Amino acid sequence: MSGAVTAVVLLIGGVLLFGAGIALGRLRARRGGSSDLGTPVERATFETLHTASLAAPSLRAGLTEDTARKAARRLRALLGTPALCLTDRDSVLAWDGAGGHHRAPVMDQVAHALETGRGRALRLDCETPGCALRWAVVAPLTADREVRGALVAYGTRESAVLVRAAGELARWVSVQLELAEFDRSRTRLIEAEIRALRAQISPHFIYNSLAAIASFVRTDPERARELLLEFADFTRYSFRRHGEFTTLAEELRSIEQYLSLVRARFGDRLDVTLQIAPEVLPVAVPFLCLQPLVENAVKHGLEESAIRGRVTIAARDAGAEALVVIEDNGVGMEPERLRGILDGEGGASSGIGLRNVDDRLRQVYGDEYGLVIETAVGAGMKVDVRIPKYRAGVHPSLPEGRQRPPYG
Repeated sequence: MSGAVTAVVLLIGGVLLFGAGIALGRLRARRGGSSDLGTPVERATFETLHTASLAAPSLRAGLTEDTARKAARRLRALLGTPALCLTDRDSVLAWDGAGGHHRAPVMDQVAHALETGRGRALRLDCETPGCALRWAVVAPLTADREVRGALVAYGTRESAVLVRAAGELARWVSVQLELAEFDRSRTRLIEAEIRALRAQISPHFIYNSLAAIASFVRTDPERARELLLEFADFTRYSFRRHGEFTTLAEELRSIEQYLSLVRARFGDRLDVTLQIAPEVLPVAVPFLCLQPLVENAVKHGLEESAIRGRVTIAARDAGAEALVVIEDNGVGMEPERLRGILDGEGGASSGIGLRNVDDRLRQVYGDEYGLVIETAVGAGMKVDVRIPKYRAGVHPSLPEGRQRPPYG
């Protein structure tokens, strides 16, 4: 789902919720009461929005027994009804309020809504002493154009306002379920992209690193031990399964380990310069967003070049952003070819790291935060990465079992 579509979904959800608040405001305005918020309608609308904000987090996790149970009480408060029920396509997930004996026939009552996607209202004939439930409104819950379940609101009498309010509330719940689907799709996409980056870690690099370590076992055992620890930490970090984001310090530490292994193999053929401002080390960044760029610089700055390789990595404070620059003196490439790679036209393996990182940065921060690359044939390559220091929803999750301190 694109950013524009997400914005539209959020806007629709806000409009539907506001409409529900106005409808319920007309009901609750009769109750009176004092507040600094203004008219009874305004107070009721505020209460509706506040209660909805409390229900939203559970619904954003999808429709399950646990999330339905947590959300049902809030949703019932929005409608002010004596009972409310949430179902999926197969069973009742949660019942909140009075009249629990009405739970048994619910799936028969919602069958029409689940099949057609249309709501309905029905009278209840109940002979249980003291039961005040006489009216039920069934509203379908949809996500990704499919009916996923139903919301059933119960009242003490027939009410056209309840029919409308329940329908609007069901639409708002459906928006939250749609966003939950989007979150899951986004997570699956990110996981697939990270798997692609992990697959890019060349078996040849792993073999050559172990061969370089083995070459020091007899001549310099302490050096071999240090390199083996670097290799273990690098692979542990690269293949971790904990968190979508990390810190710039962790990412740079992994890069330092990678470069140590490269230098063990190539020795004086590669010069590496690191210029890191300490104040940007805590900044949260997408996992594996820099290592592929450094690997690309090493490949083109050393392995494909006949001259002495040089890679410079700089990270500095740029106000509200951290700026990371990765530059090499390698073979470079034609700007047209680079544009093709970033547009996904470079083939299955060509430039997968550059394209992957560019896509992920744009997904997390917006199109204005894509990679800025300067290159030409024989002129090396310079990659600028701008990362906001603070962004809602972007929080680092450090890998478990880290045995060494972070970079710096």
